[in-house]
Amino acid sequence: MSNKFVRSSKYRHVFANVPKRDDIWDGIKMTKSAWDSNWVTASSKWICVAWQTAGGGAVGVLDVSKPGKLEPTQVPLVSGHKGAVLDLEFDPFNDDVFATCSEDCTTKIWRIPAEGLKAGSQLTEDIQTLKGHKRKVGVIKYHPIVENLIATASQDYEIKVWDIEKGVACNTTAAGSNIIQSLDWNYDGSLLCTNSKDKKVRIIDPRNQAVVSEANSHVGVKGGRALWLGKSEKLVTVGFGTGASREYMVWDSKKMDQPILKQGLDNAAGVIIPFYDEDANILFFVGKGDGGIRYYEVSPDDEPSQMLHEISTYRTNDPTSGCGAVYRRACNVSVNEIIRLYQVTGNQLRPLSFQVPRKSDLFQDDLYPECRGDQPNLALDAWLAGENATPKLVSLEHGFVATQKTERKIEKVEDEKELSATEQKHKLDELTKRVAYLEAELNKAHAKIKDLEGK
Repeated sequence: MSNKFVRSSKYRHVFANVPKRDDIWDGIKMTKSAWDSNWVTASSKWICVAWQTAGGGAVGVLDVSKPGKLEPTQVPLVSGHKGAVLDLEFDPFNDDVFATCSEDCTTKIWRIPAEGLKAGSQLTEDIQTLKGHKRKVGVIKYHPIVENLIATASQDYEIKVWDIEKGVACNTTAAGSNIIQSLDWNYDGSLLCTNSKDKKVRIIDPRNQAVVSEANSHVGVKGGRALWLGKSEKLVTVGFGTGASREYMVWDSKKMDQPILKQGLDNAAGVIIPFYDEDANILFFVGKGDGGIRYYEVSPDDEPSQMLHEISTYRTNDPTSGCGAVYRRACNVSVNEIIRLYQVTGNQLRPLSFQVPRKSDLFQDDLYPECRGDQPNLALDAWLAGENATPKLVSLEHGFVATQKTERKIEKVEDEKELSATEQKHKLDELTKRVAYLEAELNKAHAKIKDLEGK
């Protein structure tokens, strides 16, 4: 276990402010899928939860400002996949747009109306469908710098990067020989890291469609994740070691022959969901199936033995089944909130506000350096040409005001109409006749050529 704090730190006393009963959503029907996913994603306006429904995949949409008791039939749903939803994530540049991927081999992009969805309604019309993977799509991740660019990982062992506006894959990278369990962009969006069921951690260059480096990670095949450590070139993986013990490893992406730090956690059976606050350099390990959330302050430039400093552990007797984090610009600076996690336990969704205790009511500029805003900083064509950029940053001193969005034109890829059994038979008969006709014409042409050659 990492050493307790032995040095001065402004995050030494960070604590989770447990919500009151009135601030909890009660009546959550989260999916029962066995796939390893966070199941929750959030923006400053909405919380989306992969929802349990009969047939197909659905997402429940909750208003951030309206917690309380939920009537199952009144929760608005986003429903359009023909298979279960396996992952979901909000667009980092638009609070009303999010993506889902599914067992039906597709990824869909959805827009929640600015005024929200009516109680009990269903949104079935997506704004884009991304087709191209040959098997289930299990992981999605929006690009952190370029608007309308998203990466997906499928059980066909491929990673595709998509131009959402055109509905086409910009490139495809073969990434291993087994299921890709996690996907994450680095700070400037030039590289991806993955962890796969073949027990490998990989660094991917999607523009060159190549694996830059790879290494053996955790020996257990269950629940492996990989995550970049903010602005640094280091990453962390979580998984299971020998004897089914939970553990984490820290890697230097420039030298992936072995981890620079390896540490066991405990012998609990639940997989770990990692989150990283790049502004505070705090790493969170949320244990699925247990109520513990460990968090550490990270010093990426220090010696490996001094890199992670344990702060504390939030504990509850209710096991976590899903969890999502909201970005820094949506945090409440008046209470020195540095990150908010939305934790699903049983049929409840609880907002856990992690705060730094301070007596002053003034803006704490040391806790709130400029953070990512909601504007992209690089055009898609420039990124494809090899350019990189860092995020556009904003100050939270006077509160964050969302940029007025103008809807960009999206060339919707229309779904092909599904044919009935009778229509399929009729279509097959037509194609069979067409093939027979073309073969006959080809035989005639060959005969004419032989006649000409004989003369």
